[in-house]
Amino acid sequence: MCRLFGLHAGTNVVTATFWLLDAPDNLAEQSKRNPDGTGLGVFDGEGRPQVRKQPIAACHDTEFATEAHEMAGTTFIAHVRYATTGSHDIVNTHPFLQDGRILAHNGVLEGLDLLDERLREVGTADLVLGQTDSERVFALITASIRARGGDVQAGVVDAMKWLADNIPIYAVNLLLCTATDMWALRYPDTHELYISDRRETAPDREFNLRTKRIRAHSEHLRGRPSVVFATERMDDDPRWRLMGPGELVHVDAGLQISRQVVLPDPPRHLLNLEDLSATAQAAQHAPG
Repeated sequence: MCRLFGLHAGTNVVTATFWLLDAPDNLAEQSKRNPDGTGLGVFDGEGRPQVRKQPIAACHDTEFATEAHEMAGTTFIAHVRYATTGSHDIVNTHPFLQDGRILAHNGVLEGLDLLDERLREVGTADLVLGQTDSERVFALITASIRARGGDVQAGVVDAMKWLADNIPIYAVNLLLCTATDMWALRYPDTHELYISDRRETAPDREFNLRTKRIRAHSEHLRGRPSVVFATERMDDDPRWRLMGPGELVHVDAGLQISRQVVLPDPPRHLLNLEDLSATAQAAQHAPG
């Protein structure tokens, strides 16, 4: 499955360094398990979104993913893609930017023709530049936010309720951020999504989080509060908590955390693993 990482540092502009892949010992040997794209999104100290991303095919260089990326900002999203829909192109690589907001997603949806029809109805079909289900979900959320007068949380809930009622869903886990706020949703209970509340800082504890795919390091965050989201626990800190199915978490500029189960029921058309294509099934269990 795709890997997600989100970091909110409140009003502090912090510098963080990211690596999105371990350096390959042998690219040919690793070709079957390399991901299909990597990307970073950040809101800098002026509140401007910046997105860096690169599609990665097995036959291409992985330098972008293995080199260190130092970025400064208040909110960060990192994503490692295992493709289920769409080619290995930059337009299909996360994170996505719409209406000054950044989003990354993992999971699988089907019924994309019906979703495309809905996007035409609500007027955001033109926002979809690639072929992924993820960008379509974002376009529906963007339409709902517009219809709600800019209320991001209400827009996310409205869009997700429509998807849960109408679209076959295997999983829709997402991170959405602005310069001041971050939202995380886990739905349903197919894939894991964790939150780590690091508002109580421990100056002797290094901010160095790592999995096989995403690594983040920051000297600034050694002594500054933050809230982190990830698809897996990234260190042995006991503050990691698995989000509940249907739970939407909001972190504001002051790092106040609010939690609400906005989707208490599973999708009406819940997909099982055996319902997915062979490609989609393989992506759900991609190593590391």
